[in-house]
Amino acid sequence: MNLLFRTMTLRALGFLLVSPFVLFSCTEEKINRKELVERHNITIQQNNPKKPMQVGNGELAYNVDITGMQTFDPHNTMAHWAWHTTPLPAGLNVEDFKGKVVNIAGRDVQLSIENPEQPELSKWLAANPHPVNLGRIGLYLTHKDGAIAELSNLKNTKQHLNMWTGIITSSFDFDGSNVTVLTACDPTRDELGIEVNSELISKGQLKIFVEFPYADDREYTDFVGDFASPQKHTSTLQSKDRSLYVTRTVDDLKYFVKIASLNKVKLGQIDSSNNPHKILIVPTENISKFTFAFSKDSIGKKKSQDDIFHASKAGWEKYWLSGAAIDFSECTDPRAKELERRVVISQYLMKVNNSGSLPPAESGLMKNNWYGKFHFEMLWWHGVHFALWNRWNELDEMLTVYKRYLATSIERAKRQGYEGARWTKAAGNIDRDWPFVINAVLIWQQPHPIYFADLDYRLHPTEETLEKWKEVVFATAEFMASYPVYDSAHKRYNLVPPLATASENTPMDSTINPAFELGYWRYGLRTAIKWRKKLRLPASTNWNEVLSKLAPLPIQDKKYVTFEGIKDMWTKYNYEHPTLLATYGMLPGDGVDTAIMNNTFTEVLKTWNHERVWGWDYPVFAMTATRLNKPETAIDMLLFQGKHNSYDSLGYNSWVYLPANGGLLTTIAMMAGGWDGGPETAAPGFPKNGQWNVKCEGFVKMP
Repeated sequence: MNLLFRTMTLRALGFLLVSPFVLFSCTEEKINRKELVERHNITIQQNNPKKPMQVGNGELAYNVDITGMQTFDPHNTMAHWAWHTTPLPAGLNVEDFKGKVVNIAGRDVQLSIENPEQPELSKWLAANPHPVNLGRIGLYLTHKDGAIAELSNLKNTKQHLNMWTGIITSSFDFDGSNVTVLTACDPTRDELGIEVNSELISKGQLKIFVEFPYADDREYTDFVGDFASPQKHTSTLQSKDRSLYVTRTVDDLKYFVKIASLNKVKLGQIDSSNNPHKILIVPTENISKFTFAFSKDSIGKKKSQDDIFHASKAGWEKYWLSGAAIDFSECTDPRAKELERRVVISQYLMKVNNSGSLPPAESGLMKNNWYGKFHFEMLWWHGVHFALWNRWNELDEMLTVYKRYLATSIERAKRQGYEGARWTKAAGNIDRDWPFVINAVLIWQQPHPIYFADLDYRLHPTEETLEKWKEVVFATAEFMASYPVYDSAHKRYNLVPPLATASENTPMDSTINPAFELGYWRYGLRTAIKWRKKLRLPASTNWNEVLSKLAPLPIQDKKYVTFEGIKDMWTKYNYEHPTLLATYGMLPGDGVDTAIMNNTFTEVLKTWNHERVWGWDYPVFAMTATRLNKPETAIDMLLFQGKHNSYDSLGYNSWVYLPANGGLLTTIAMMAGGWDGGPETAAPGFPKNGQWNVKCEGFVKMP
């Protein structure tokens, strides 16, 4: 028997034997939120070139090395509005892309899949558009003899992030003198405040540099930007009133930067003959204060560094005092402190990276993975927690992507012979297909907008909310009703190949009726039908027909399986996302028999390969355990010790995978706030064994 399963089973049996009564696990006592947050403030003493600290406001993030700037590591300054497209190679046109014709249920459909006859155009479409690094800002440190400092020359390095204020304090010694740097980001403007305090300034050994790179179209890179192609872009400088205005032109991207100082400074360029994009700022006072503002439009009235630090404190306090909170300080389970740490830091990271004008990439505003594109199927994991923590305002702007991309999604569906709107898998600041086979045939992102609309309505049950989402909900449901193919022999509608399941580990050309997608299809159509009723509109005969005759979730040996007809389920497909569980966990369980799901959950715990999973899979385990009334198992899975469920000292999951942080927050919200049809008790998802006396407030019930 699997060790994890045996341990959980014995723990559950022990609880049944020794717990004669049930204790409430949540109190209504007011939480001291400042104390809660600040006990998890982060302090590090070593530089980590792969995982920097961040300041940001959801739209812009500034990633820093141990100096509080980008001195030794060329970390990124990124914003959701900053995207670049590399000029098309001569002779290529986007309209000429052919894709691949695929037979689906007897008809030919042209899908956007890599075309081996058009390798150059396929590659260009994959890489474009991509996010840019707006600029590197660092300390220009020199020894007394003028030699450039190296990271190894720094002594007594220490960096502290106060999450209650959003301010990073970095300190180190160099050449016998201390340097202290404060770093913050304005909560509403894409503007940084930086204060540098050191006698090295008056000695002429400490300056500030700003360097602008060309764009970067690599698929994966920690450090975004091409610093070796100065001829490909322009930086036009204008100096006025202690401020330097920079107009940046990078092919189709134009943006503006303003560098300002409260102190007298000298502005210049470093080696301008070879690199006109590297600017040197020479401060004259040992305490020098700067602001760095970025905008896709012209820069407005400047804010002083003091204003930005004050605004950061006020903005973060407002964030932490908004919405829900949960306090584990009175829990006696020794793991509670670590769970609380992960929950608090995850809230900081999701605010910094995930509350802007576009959905974030899986690594947020830190670096580029998958060309920096965001993934429509990951919107659920990036965003649902904001709603359940009653912070809808952090989510609302991001979700406008559905209205902005509605027309192109309708066009995509029509081109393929479907009704309604088909949402793509991955996109940038425009909705253009990435020619990639999974991108073309993945479908579990389709019901997401209906789920978000449902969340919005339970928070804002008004006619205005119904009208706000009506077009998106109805277009989504139209596609979902037209996508299944009717099987006259069995008198049912099937989800047919080519099809990529949420787990992305099944044969796309033969997978039929995947369990999770069938459950999500049911939820989406059921909710859209209710939406019509709320708007007092006539029922859709087609939606009702498809919903009533949709194929059942596939079962083998009284257990759900990933797709219908699968062979060797528990030896060949027992890895990647365990989404056959998510139908009754992440989702409320449309079409689910709980006894069969309980059998399935038991089998998954026994057989799943934890070496081949992702960070949001542990929230999947935990949410299903919660609905199955297995709260101890839910805790075990949230804190499972595996390489993809690790959260480092900065709160990052694994290799910086923000869907895991979002999934953790969603699961905690579910356990604390409850779910439709769940127990009407305080914190119903937490164990009632006396060890999990959590204090919680403000959570919204999950569907």
